[in-house]
Amino acid sequence: MGPEALAQVLRPLKGLFPADQYPDLLIGLETSDDAAIYRISDDVAVIQTLDFFTPVVDDPYDYGAVAAANAMSDVYAMGGEVVVALNICGFPTDLPREVVSEILRGGAEKVVEAGAALAGGHTVDDREPKYGLAVMGLVHPDKILTKGGARPGDLLVLTKPLGVGIITTALKSEVADRGHVKAAVESMVKLNRRAVQLIQQIGVHACTDVTGFSLLGHGQEMAERSRMKLRFNVAQIPFLEGARQYAYDRLFPGGTYKNQKAYGEWISFTPSISEEMQLLLFTPETSGGLLVAVSAAEADALTDLFANEGEDIWVIGEVVEGEGIEVVGV
Repeated sequence: MGPEALAQVLRPLKGLFPADQYPDLLIGLETSDDAAIYRISDDVAVIQTLDFFTPVVDDPYDYGAVAAANAMSDVYAMGGEVVVALNICGFPTDLPREVVSEILRGGAEKVVEAGAALAGGHTVDDREPKYGLAVMGLVHPDKILTKGGARPGDLLVLTKPLGVGIITTALKSEVADRGHVKAAVESMVKLNRRAVQLIQQIGVHACTDVTGFSLLGHGQEMAERSRMKLRFNVAQIPFLEGARQYAYDRLFPGGTYKNQKAYGEWISFTPSISEEMQLLLFTPETSGGLLVAVSAAEADALTDLFANEGEDIWVIGEVVEGEGIEVVGV
């Protein structure tokens, strides 16, 4: 469901769970973020999230691993650790059992990598395969990361390159280069766990993960929650190899145009940025990296920490006074 439709269907739920009646619901519908958070003690809060989708790659094992990594990502975006997960499954009755087993194995092994336990799940018959996880994580209430809190002068950093959305769309159109697909799968199955562990060592002002609403959509949510403007430099934004070419081939998924319609009024581009590049920045990502606002004083320490750990990180912009998003560069 696109962001506009989602906002519309959720509107009747607003006000049903007011903060004064649910004081331990730290993050819920009234203060929507990447996941829900409920405080159970002074030292422990529970993070709850779920995500599932249809296949984005051909290999069943890879599909399961990507879906699991994507579902767990919201826990990391909130600063927590995954502790338990449940399968969410919808499979056609004629889908070979060995295919289903590989999907579930891919997801289960990714949960193991997260240091968590897979404890069951639920299945239904469906015409098209759907798989994902319901995930529970834990975080100290004082260590919660949210989309709000970005401050003027902060630098914006990203922990994974963009482009998996358009590469997987090219795969569906049977025009994707195998090397491009391999790199996209490697990016999607990589957990954001280590990234958030390093981020928590430094401390940041705001954090979200880049998924279906694109860099610009999730960036706009951060800008809105923080009451600030985000300024991205397109020359500094990393892309997987092949992503730009597929953009100039106009292989955009439908979600690109939904995101553009939903968030476009808040985004401005310098005239030198091509229409294809603009659309690429609106293109949905799957299991993308973390977008973080960190003080300029701590940015070098954060990037050095990532470099020492062999983890990727890119400075792609800054936070300034204002609203919305400005994309600059050539």
